[in-house]
Amino acid sequence: MNTVRRFLLALAASTLATSAFAQAWPTKPIRLVVPFPPGGGTDSIAREVSQKVAAATGWTFVIDNRSGAGGNLGVDAVAKSPPDGHTLVLGQTSNLAINPTLYAKMPYDPQKDLAPVVVLAQSALVMVTGTSTPYKSVADVVAAAKAKPGQLNFASPGNGTVAHLTSELFQKAAGIDTQHVPYKGAAQALTDVISGNVDLYMASVPTLIGQIRNGKLRALAVTSAKRVDDLPSVATINESGYKGFDAVTWFGLLAPAGTPKDVVARLNAEFNKALQNPELRRRLGDEGADAVGGSPEQFAALIRDEIPRWGRVVRESGARID
Repeated sequence: MNTVRRFLLALAASTLATSAFAQAWPTKPIRLVVPFPPGGGTDSIAREVSQKVAAATGWTFVIDNRSGAGGNLGVDAVAKSPPDGHTLVLGQTSNLAINPTLYAKMPYDPQKDLAPVVVLAQSALVMVTGTSTPYKSVADVVAAAKAKPGQLNFASPGNGTVAHLTSELFQKAAGIDTQHVPYKGAAQALTDVISGNVDLYMASVPTLIGQIRNGKLRALAVTSAKRVDDLPSVATINESGYKGFDAVTWFGLLAPAGTPKDVVARLNAEFNKALQNPELRRRLGDEGADAVGGSPEQFAALIRDEIPRWGRVVRESGARID
């Protein structure tokens, strides 16, 4: 009986300590790691949403752009941080669902080393070309690719990225073969597609919508099942004759595994509240992203389901990083 009593007392003390910790948290600024350079779609979403949460709660967020290895460096830094609720990462499809198959060796396990908090947003990708090219539609691209197999080039922000693999899915659906040109990030790829040095490019809508609006890029199609509200005149690949085509990228907040559940729950509640704000939803929409939200369990299920889905695409594409 004494042993049982000591166990119950210890369990009660642990529960009280966790609850007290959650009530005192946060005790310092929260570092939000963005595993990509400033200015991209992931960075923009991190700043927009965290600013809204900060305004509502009084918390301080410090954005830490830590890019490299397809996002692995930034995510790994958070996975190995103290699980005290003061370090978070904005992960997304590439570093949570694609990289486990793409990379021969991963520094972290996205399902074991991280605690999902909430999915913030999702976005279609958009296929674009420079305004000097003759391509005005998906049909133009397919016709040109079939006339000259392997001669059209299709740039991406990097080997094995969502953009690269989605372009591979499109080529498979259309029965065409193009030359993949991987870049180390979006900046140089954008310069080359705008100048006409590469024929086609694909990236998330938040990354490209500014250049589309200012007339530097011509949007040919979006990859989601339905049209994007802020690009209403741009058809989907599905509408362009490839029924069932649907590929989006998503962005979600995670903490190190072992972060107290009360803290994860508080973060989840505050970010969900922010995602219901009409102004924030409009701002995300203006950048081509849709606010999502939901529970930590739903986010965990998304990661679990997306790893094998994108893993198949990685293997079929032949992409591999040692």
